[in-house]
Amino acid sequence: MVFEHPGRQTFGASVFVVKPGGTVVTCASTTGYDHQYDNRYLWMNKKKIVGSHFANYKEAWEANRLTCKRAIHPLLSETHPLQNTGEAAWRVHQNMQIGKIGILCLAPEEGLGVTDPDGRARHIGQINLYRNAARGEFRLIKDEP
Repeated sequence: MVFEHPGRQTFGASVFVVKPGGTVVTCASTTGYDHQYDNRYLWMNKKKIVGSHFANYKEAWEANRLTCKRAIHPLLSETHPLQNTGEAAWRVHQNMQIGKIGILCLAPEEGLGVTDPDGRARHIGQINLYRNAARGEFRLIKDEP
């Protein structure tokens, strides 16, 4: 499943990268409403496009609150520098990753945007769940209460 927000600039890529039988959920069009994509990738791979809405004000507030409480964690299996974006996209296309892949756009290394290092440290097992699995460490590391 791909959650597509930007619209015009990325919609074609979203239709392309979602797995066969998968769904592109469009919930906005911040870069334009006139979406263009190669329809062969949609029909030949039995993909679906579904319209949705991200959240109302209350739901967006709650998602932000849960993130701040560290009840929601980013689960990245890999990160790559901006100059390796092509390789990262290729890895996604080839299904070579376990979870999400991040691109460091303005940061030379990971962790520079962390504003709560203690909170992050308490949940590092959950945050690194996919990275641990990629290394063959399949056990779930419990976070401290």
